[in-house]
Amino acid sequence: MQQPALNRSEEPWLDVSVPIRNGMVHWPDNPDVEIVQTHHLERGDPATVSRLSLGVHTGTHVDAPAHFIRRGAGVDRIPLDRLIGPARVLDLGEADRIRPAHLARVELHPGDRVLFKTRNSRTWDDPRFRSDYTYLSLDAARHLVERGVWTVGIDYLSIGGMDDGAETHQILLAAGVCVIEGLDLSRVEHGWYDFVGLPIRLEDLDGAPARVVLRRRRS
Repeated sequence: MQQPALNRSEEPWLDVSVPIRNGMVHWPDNPDVEIVQTHHLERGDPATVSRLSLGVHTGTHVDAPAHFIRRGAGVDRIPLDRLIGPARVLDLGEADRIRPAHLARVELHPGDRVLFKTRNSRTWDDPRFRSDYTYLSLDAARHLVERGVWTVGIDYLSIGGMDDGAETHQILLAAGVCVIEGLDLSRVEHGWYDFVGLPIRLEDLDGAPARVVLRRRRS
């Protein structure tokens, strides 16, 4: 059967996931990342096999309601329409905190998916945890819930701040907002994109690593 012709005018997909590697930065009290090759072709084994140990909130990941809500749904029960579809990247420059005033500049609708690009995206090469990361304020979280936003993403390890992060998560997750953390948006411009961000299907767990890709929308 003849394969369909490739549309050369189509924008390329951009991988905005953070690579998983030994010793990578992670939330301070979360498990370390460890990758061990238990078998290797170079050692004469018939195949190369690796063992991976990490917390489910490592790198680019999706938070489930169970992360902060008692008896909340696991990551495998997040509706797929939250994780696939059009998404808007908002470039907030050097803002140290995302406030309602930043969100008032754009028209938000029920069902929107919003990814915040901040100064955080420049810090992924730093192996140290950065406690001064840009985060979503409580009032901004409430604003997103009031507008009916489906999905919100940010380019560091937590959507909430060091002091009020639990409350920020509770506001979003209790309202059914899908939270994606640990994006690398350094190569992405402000605007609309096709978005796919599927977490590993881990039964009933509080989160899961995800592969997130974006493609610029022409219309």
